[in-house]
Amino acid sequence: MRRGRRGNGEGTTYKRKDGRWVGALIEANGKRRAYYGQTRREVQQRLDAARADVGAGLPLPDERRTVGTFLGTWLDGARSTLRPSTWRRYESLVRLHAVPYIGRVPLVRLGPEHLQRLYAERLAAGSAPASVHQLHAVLHRALEQAARWRHVSRNVASLVQAPRIARHEMTTLSPEQVRAFLASVAGTRHEALYTLALTTGMRQGELLGLRWVDVDLDGRTASVQQALHRGKGGGYDFQPPKTSRSRRQVALTQAAVAALRRHRTRQLEERIFAGDAWTDLDLAFTNGEGRPMRGTRVTHTFQAALQRASLPRIRFHDLRHTAASLLLGRGVHPKIASEMLGHSTIAVTLDLYSHVTPGMQRGAADELDAVLGVAR
Repeated sequence: MRRGRRGNGEGTTYKRKDGRWVGALIEANGKRRAYYGQTRREVQQRLDAARADVGAGLPLPDERRTVGTFLGTWLDGARSTLRPSTWRRYESLVRLHAVPYIGRVPLVRLGPEHLQRLYAERLAAGSAPASVHQLHAVLHRALEQAARWRHVSRNVASLVQAPRIARHEMTTLSPEQVRAFLASVAGTRHEALYTLALTTGMRQGELLGLRWVDVDLDGRTASVQQALHRGKGGGYDFQPPKTSRSRRQVALTQAAVAALRRHRTRQLEERIFAGDAWTDLDLAFTNGEGRPMRGTRVTHTFQAALQRASLPRIRFHDLRHTAASLLLGRGVHPKIASEMLGHSTIAVTLDLYSHVTPGMQRGAADELDAVLGVAR
């Protein structure tokens, strides 16, 4: 082995036969703590961080703590701070994609190369780039907590680039197609659901969680206070919107109000017919017994409606995109559209619907021409 040159107050570092560098720190109790790295500089940084911890009276990281052990502890603590559906997603990503591959690695020895190899292996195994990107986000969040707890000196996930996600091609209906679609579903059981989706841009979970108490037909408004989420084992639960912007009040069109009035009458008839079998959750959109509608059922019914109207196959979520495109295409200010859609910032709206803004800019240029007296 070759000894490294000792700097002032640095201690001894040396290079092992396997090419790695190692440095040692003697704790107050006389125990020797070794630190390893690919370069002398990396080892010295770890030694400096350890000395700083000792000087501050902090315990040194436990070399025996593995990545799997830490992630389990972190998940247990994060359960109370996350939405149930979010926690289940985190737990699944950690259990299926992280622990089997890096779970036995000592936490303090986890390096960016471990994560880079993990992501490459997951992609090679057939995982979608979006799933691997989510895995990276979860590990980054967990390791950020590890750094705050001083289990590690840095968040190595910050040194790794997550896989690039190809943006899903957005498909929207044209104004003519929207009119044709609504004409084809007029008088059907789901007319109000589709009308509300196309005129408010509400998410499917927000629509299925909408209660009549949150709807003011006379005032033509709907208040988004909760969303329906499917739980583990096929159950369901209602959760508040993710952000304060998602909790919002949406103005209703006259067409939406008329469709909702017809829908409420039909629902009252269903309730009388169901009798004691009806479950009263005050939901605006339910199955035939008052219980929440299943998203899979909504999707199946929606696709059948598109086919009957001879329209292209799109996702239910594309009704939200259609609503946004219609609003912006008609010159509605992006700030207003952002508030209706419940986006966290106006930047999200402008980024998602940048394909609409060129036409808006042309309209703005024409308005300036009018101000300047230039004939169109």
